[in-house]
Amino acid sequence: MYLALPSYSGRFATPPVPPAVRKSIVLAGFLGVGFALLYPARYEPSPWPPQLEMRVPFEPTAFPSAGRTYLAYELHVTNFTNDPLTLRRVEVFDADAPVLKPIAVFEGQQLDAVLRAVGVQPPVEEGSNAHPLVAGGGMVAFMWVAFETGAHVPNKLRHRVLTGDAVAEGAVIGTHHTELKVLRSPVLGADWLASDAPSNDADNHHRRGIFVYDGHASVSRRYAIDWVQLENGASFSGDARDKRAYYSYGKPVVAVADATVVTARDGLPDNVPGHNTPGHEGFSPAVPITLDTVAGNTITLDLGSGQFAYYCHLQPGSVRVKVGERVKRGQVIGLIGDSGDAREPHLHFEIANSPKLMAGEGLPYLIDHFSVKSASGWESRTHELPLKDMVIDFGR
Repeated sequence: MYLALPSYSGRFATPPVPPAVRKSIVLAGFLGVGFALLYPARYEPSPWPPQLEMRVPFEPTAFPSAGRTYLAYELHVTNFTNDPLTLRRVEVFDADAPVLKPIAVFEGQQLDAVLRAVGVQPPVEEGSNAHPLVAGGGMVAFMWVAFETGAHVPNKLRHRVLTGDAVAEGAVIGTHHTELKVLRSPVLGADWLASDAPSNDADNHHRRGIFVYDGHASVSRRYAIDWVQLENGASFSGDARDKRAYYSYGKPVVAVADATVVTARDGLPDNVPGHNTPGHEGFSPAVPITLDTVAGNTITLDLGSGQFAYYCHLQPGSVRVKVGERVKRGQVIGLIGDSGDAREPHLHFEIANSPKLMAGEGLPYLIDHFSVKSASGWESRTHELPLKDMVIDFGR
């Protein structure tokens, strides 16, 4: 249904007003101003709902780690008015609860940490709780909701956004969208750093990696992990520009489950390691970075149920499988390299719901067993997904 809201423009011809009537109108005008000053009008809420769209393009699936259960997803907010709005607070509710009580609240610095503007937005004043949203503009809130051990995880969530003068509710979503597959680890041995593994840090390039493909904005790397092997807390020893100085280089990668090979890309050269950060000589890839080369030498496995495992940045000449081949859980399928958009040797591993690189949505999964390094030693974990910067032993 289309609603034509009133709007007026242009000039209309009016008949002349007699002087006596004009004096009455002027007097009435002064009296009206006086009464308005004495008795200010109360704010009347708009009869229309706030024209603020809220949507979650891809529903989350709850996953366990480190004694908690997590939900990671994106809440897209769009201002469909011709006037700027101010976002002040985002609340998350159990949609099935008889009484709506927030289970998570984002405001102030917490809200600032999860918001990312789509297009140009005015800067946020330091110390302000208000986040301006221009007319027709949009923002993405990278949501990260954690539940303590034993806490109830709702089957559905509902969202409320508070602006400067209105409240919008909606975006009801489920919390168990896909099957949580239990996989073995993609690498072998000990002292593997889960670099940029799942977290909600603003500098996590996997978590914040929105990419538009086929007209759809998705985050295929939402739960991706860059596996980097360490010794004494360092990823290499000797010449930082020598790929063979890195402990990860040449280490085997294995099939995480019985699967079918859908991609087996080889032949791209390794890079000379380098980082575009202070203290480093910079990064110059061996080939131009395009959608075709960004992942380097790659293997993609079809795990079934619409889930696909990606192994990226493999060593040239190391890919041991072919498209259409069936592989067994634990089978060596390639070696870690430094190809594609890799600043140093590592394995980029992710699960997504599309066999087309960067076109799908990232999915959570569980690793059957591993140990995590802590201040008190090694802690055993079963059926969990490692989080950012955990140091993992897959051999214990």
